[in-house]
Amino acid sequence: MGTLSQADEAQLKAQLRDAVVSCTERCLYHSAKWAAELLNSLPPAGSDDDTHDTHGDAPPPAPRDATEQRLEAREAHQYLLAKTYFDCREYDRCAAVFLPGPLPRPPAPGPAPAAKGNAKPPPPQRPAVASLSQKALFLALYAKYMAGEKRMNEDSEMILGPHDGGVTLNKELPAVAAVLDAWFKALPSSGRQPQGWLEYLYGIVLRKGNNEKLATEHLIQSVHQCTYNWGAWQELMSLLGSPEELNHIIPRLPQNLMAFIFHVHASQELFSAGDQIHASLSQILAIFPTSAFLKTQRALLHYHNKDFDEAELIFSDLLLSDPHRLDHLDDYSNVLYVMGMRPKLAFLAQLATSTDKFRPETCCVVGNYYSLKSEHEKAVMYFRRALTLDRTFLSAWTLMGHEFVEMKNTHAAIETYRRAVDINRREYRAWYGLGQAYELLEMQSYALFYHQRGAALRPYDPKVWMAVGQCFGKIGRYMNGIRAYKRALVAGSYYDPGAGSSFGAGEVSGLGGGILDPEVLYAIALLYERLHNMTECAAYMELVLAQEDGPDYNELGSEETGGVGVTATTSKARLWLARWEYMRGMYQRAMELANELCQDGVEVEDAKALVRDIRARMERERGDATS
Repeated sequence: MGTLSQADEAQLKAQLRDAVVSCTERCLYHSAKWAAELLNSLPPAGSDDDTHDTHGDAPPPAPRDATEQRLEAREAHQYLLAKTYFDCREYDRCAAVFLPGPLPRPPAPGPAPAAKGNAKPPPPQRPAVASLSQKALFLALYAKYMAGEKRMNEDSEMILGPHDGGVTLNKELPAVAAVLDAWFKALPSSGRQPQGWLEYLYGIVLRKGNNEKLATEHLIQSVHQCTYNWGAWQELMSLLGSPEELNHIIPRLPQNLMAFIFHVHASQELFSAGDQIHASLSQILAIFPTSAFLKTQRALLHYHNKDFDEAELIFSDLLLSDPHRLDHLDDYSNVLYVMGMRPKLAFLAQLATSTDKFRPETCCVVGNYYSLKSEHEKAVMYFRRALTLDRTFLSAWTLMGHEFVEMKNTHAAIETYRRAVDINRREYRAWYGLGQAYELLEMQSYALFYHQRGAALRPYDPKVWMAVGQCFGKIGRYMNGIRAYKRALVAGSYYDPGAGSSFGAGEVSGLGGGILDPEVLYAIALLYERLHNMTECAAYMELVLAQEDGPDYNELGSEETGGVGVTATTSKARLWLARWEYMRGMYQRAMELANELCQDGVEVEDAKALVRDIRARMERERGDATS
């Protein structure tokens, strides 16, 4: 099959089966689902598959050392009980099966209180974690962590309420971190071998506690030990903020198929995908030809590159092959929204609602549908519902911020966008939205900062660079603004003709086909005018006019690329040039431009007044010459 030998294929199947079982035993259901879907996306085996697949019906491999095997055998019945409690979402009850007492808390800062007399301070009560298998300890601590997450969401109350955001924390994190810290400190002298699962949990806890460097170290150890736990790779992805960080971490990862998949996924998430990433994805798809996850990555790559037609085609095929799959359906609805495909978006909303109306993806699809109908209050209601179901659902925060901007509720939009970037600092749409919101508040320095953050994440998005240039112009840094607008022109050439804005407005920013954006050229010209560089200003105004017709005929003279035609921007440039030529005494050229304005029906009154002034000046000069 594909690029794998038959022995490698058999080994891959066995590893994926083991990952599904291991993740399910530890209640990591999303990772188990991911591995199971990948396993089933392999091509069907031949009739002799049982002969070569020596791991076909074999149970998962035994623990790595005899100690773990003995401890797991002793805890077997307790483990079954604890897992049933976890499945019923009785998290505290699950943890109490193995850790009946309270978890130790980290010592408070400052000197310890002195003991009275000769009395010794009572020893800290610690659970007997050393006598537990790693599997049991993971389940107990993971249940404690989930209990804290559940209570945190309950205490946060309503979305964007007074207790929402960073005010309410997971109160179980310090205790879970203390147990794991003590366990890892005792590991070298215990003679036990790490399995990677506790490292994964410790990485989650450390990331939540903003100790990102140590979290990265433990997550790298985890993916080396349990390679097919997709959750560990996702946590590692959340710690990366730039392509440079990704390139720095790649050599430290295991050199296997999962690292290959991670590299493609991370490049897509960091908006740094090029032809090489597409080629890598094609190689992986040759091994897993029906993988919905990998096809979704392909669709997202096209979406980020503003190739919406290709992205929509892939998402549509995925929907036909598995109509009940809701994963990334919110991204599909974003594509349909930008393309203005309202009937298809309505069908998608109906389909998602009939499958599961209480999934955040469904709520985002319905919210996008109402947003496309300009029913912004209803859209906000559905985005709030999505966040009630999952407060970390990034799309809902960003999309709700867009709706608040449409409703002119600037302060709510700012708070919403801040929540989005708190969850994922790579969310450039939220950085751009923050810039827009502060522009509405006339706080240009703040707006510039946030637009620059967005531009750093999306250096080839012309819309972001246009916003940066506009902010520079408003604070009087004209040359910086000109450079930013020129970056927008360069960035626009990377996209196909007619590509819409990735922020949902559907505006054309990169025109392609050799045509430059007239609005950007006009903005550059105005900044040169403020710098009193009239020569450059006039040159860019001429460039604006040149975009009406587009490039000239090709060498054969048989085909011409159409321009943008007469627009409000080109008409303003024509009026400016007419006045400029009039001031320079080039009356014939000024008259031609003014007459063109009258014919176009734009700026007619100003053009007629200019024509009268030109005729009067010309008659006066003729009279002076004759006298």
